[in-house]
Amino acid sequence: MADSRTSADGSMATSYGFREVAEGEKQGLVNEVFHKVAKRYDIMNDVMSMGLHRAWKDAMVAALNPRKDPSFKVLDVAGGTGDIAFRIVEASNRLAHATVLDINGSMLGVGSERAAKRKLSDNLTFVEANAEDLPFEANSFDAYTIAFGIRNVPRIDVALKEAYRVLKRGGRLLVLEFSEVDTPLLDRIYDEWSFRAIPQFGKMITGDAEPYQYLVESIRKFPNQENFAAMIRTAGFSRVSYTNYTGGIAALHSGWKL
Repeated sequence: MADSRTSADGSMATSYGFREVAEGEKQGLVNEVFHKVAKRYDIMNDVMSMGLHRAWKDAMVAALNPRKDPSFKVLDVAGGTGDIAFRIVEASNRLAHATVLDINGSMLGVGSERAAKRKLSDNLTFVEANAEDLPFEANSFDAYTIAFGIRNVPRIDVALKEAYRVLKRGGRLLVLEFSEVDTPLLDRIYDEWSFRAIPQFGKMITGDAEPYQYLVESIRKFPNQENFAAMIRTAGFSRVSYTNYTGGIAALHSGWKL
């Protein structure tokens, strides 16, 4: 499946999974996917990662190591249900402030309900907006995080430039995303799991296999680790690196605005 991936110079703006769509059409299709799965998003991540997404997210927040300081501000993009933002706030001893931005109102609704139940609402702001056009001034945030969301953004290069713009000097970008498996045998096992099992589990959980089929295909279209790192550098970031998790099933990418 590796040869279906987009290169660093290629665009995912017209690929809806393995299907080519018209310029500008992808965002609406992706929005519909997440309206459908919002209520069961965490279950979806458990299915797609075999439960490992929880450990990967914990590792992401540990890598960020948010300051225990009320002035520490993080922007979590495509994080509507709050999974990453909650972890960041808790890791800061409930001192940091997280702005959760998502283009999908259904996802944000789930997140705000969860925040209220956890008594975290004072530390969180929920904003419905597009990652390609952030409604914030330049140099506003100490960190920008996005977990399993960047591949759903049509113009990834534009989103990365926006991330660079809104970060303060010395700010950090962290992107957690499904990636290219680099372990022999595991790649074949993961392909079988992805294309045979995940859509069927999705149909059992939500009654609809199609959103899961898209999500699996979008993973295979996403640039591999080296190509995505190149895109981050092109956006202006320095000290760009990545760490593979579970043989490359996921990777955590890091960059700094220096």
